[in-house]
Amino acid sequence: MFGASMPLIVIIALVVMFLASAIKILNEYERAVIFRLGRVRDVKGPGLIIIIPIVDRIVKVDMRTITMDVPPQDVITKDNVSIKVSAVVYFRVMDANAAVINVENYLYATSQLAQTTLRSVCGQMELDEILSEREKINMHLQAILDRSTEPWGIKVSLVEVKHIDLPEEMKRAMAKQAEAERERRAKVINAEGEFQAAQKLIDAAALMSTQPMSLQLRYLQTLNQIAAENNSTTVFPMPIDLFKSFIK
Repeated sequence: MFGASMPLIVIIALVVMFLASAIKILNEYERAVIFRLGRVRDVKGPGLIIIIPIVDRIVKVDMRTITMDVPPQDVITKDNVSIKVSAVVYFRVMDANAAVINVENYLYATSQLAQTTLRSVCGQMELDEILSEREKINMHLQAILDRSTEPWGIKVSLVEVKHIDLPEEMKRAMAKQAEAERERRAKVINAEGEFQAAQKLIDAAALMSTQPMSLQLRYLQTLNQIAAENNSTTVFPMPIDLFKSFIK
């Protein structure tokens, strides 16, 4: 009896192994490129898919947005300044078939392309442009990478320059430049204040000249302000009008 059941057990085991090899479950964000005898058969997923063991081979592709760090790149700018620039690239696979067939390793290829493009774009710009026009650089990088990776079925959605490392001597020079610029602005603001104050004094003098009594009131107000302070010495300004008779 035991010997008669052995073939049945073997058959059941083979069926279970066949089903385990034939049935694949893909997550919502995964797609499977199916190769049958070396030729692309179809792209399936997500969910339950059935393949022919030994005959079929599948390559899974992640369809989610991938965040890729671009390591710091040595760049010589257009004005011959050596800097290090790093960035981050956001992209996703739109066509799983093209990502598997048209390029050997789309992750490695995209990484290398991002590094070379970052060096090329930053090398064509001056340091001041790189520091002040990051948004322009980001858009330019994104356009180049998106156009270059399109045959691979990849969509580059965003590129951001993450960090710009300057040499120490350049940092000191820029600090001196910024300090000189702040001093210039302070002097300009001070000069504008002096000009406005002088203009107001001229306007006040013109107004007081029409009413001589206002000058006397101003004199009395000045005496009141001096008397309010605890000074050991009090200075009394004398109007010139008092000495006109002696001068004549």
